[in-house]
Amino acid sequence: MEKIPMTPTGFAALETELKHLKSVERPTIIKAIAEARELGDLSENAEYHSAREKQSFIEGRIKELEGLLSLADVIDPTKLSGAIKFGAKVSVVDEDTDEEKSWQIVGEHEANIEKGLLNIKSPIARALIGKEEGDSVDVRTPGGVRSYEILSIDYS
Repeated sequence: MEKIPMTPTGFAALETELKHLKSVERPTIIKAIAEARELGDLSENAEYHSAREKQSFIEGRIKELEGLLSLADVIDPTKLSGAIKFGAKVSVVDEDTDEEKSWQIVGEHEANIEKGLLNIKSPIARALIGKEEGDSVDVRTPGGVRSYEILSIDYS
């Protein structure tokens, strides 16, 4: 299996979610299933079926998280420098609109564009990788080609 690049923050968030599912959600749903069983006929018991469905979802997510964490390759960006690579915080300016944007390049399981966390596999991140401050980058996006100038690169 291929290792999954992840920042320490992303790894910790997945660990926290896994711990919550195992210590809070799983026991709660087991209790709900037991209570629904006590109500009698399971074939027509909506609470029972709903609880079993939720249990299935929780167990699936636990397995998914355990798999992700076992394959995680935690990369500490504070130990990196130079051209843009995984973990870099990049500030750019759109050369057409003069709009400034900042992103951190992270693994796909921690990406959240609203929070400025850019998936390493995204077209923008792939275009930025290997570039230096002052470079211009053309990115093919669904909305057309965008040109960005790299203002700064930070690994703190």
